[in-house]
Amino acid sequence: MSPITRYPTPLPAPLSKAVRAGGFLFLSGVLPMDAQANIIAGDIGAQTRAVLERIAGTLTELGASMRDVVRVTVWLSDLDDFGAFNGEYQKHFPDGLPARSTVQATLYKGARVEIEVQAWVGS
Repeated sequence: MSPITRYPTPLPAPLSKAVRAGGFLFLSGVLPMDAQANIIAGDIGAQTRAVLERIAGTLTELGASMRDVVRVTVWLSDLDDFGAFNGEYQKHFPDGLPARSTVQATLYKGARVEIEVQAWVGS
């Protein structure tokens, strides 16, 4: 059996929604999308909440939780959203914040935020 397990995405995209390698779970970048892959309208708070709720759901499905997240990479379409983003972001990590990088980038179909995480799930 391979030490790597891939979990396919339900979206029409050429990627895995997550990959487990050893004791780590790597989630692909998550955009604020609905089930039909349309970007959810709203300000940075609403989009951040939608993304982090999807991430939490994927982690739960794979036997982990937000408290297991050790590393986060964030892309914001506008760094002027940084303060409002942080206000929503910290609500989703009440047990302590993971290491994080945040950069500005042009995002798919006008999304305001994309987030990917790595979580420790043990061996």
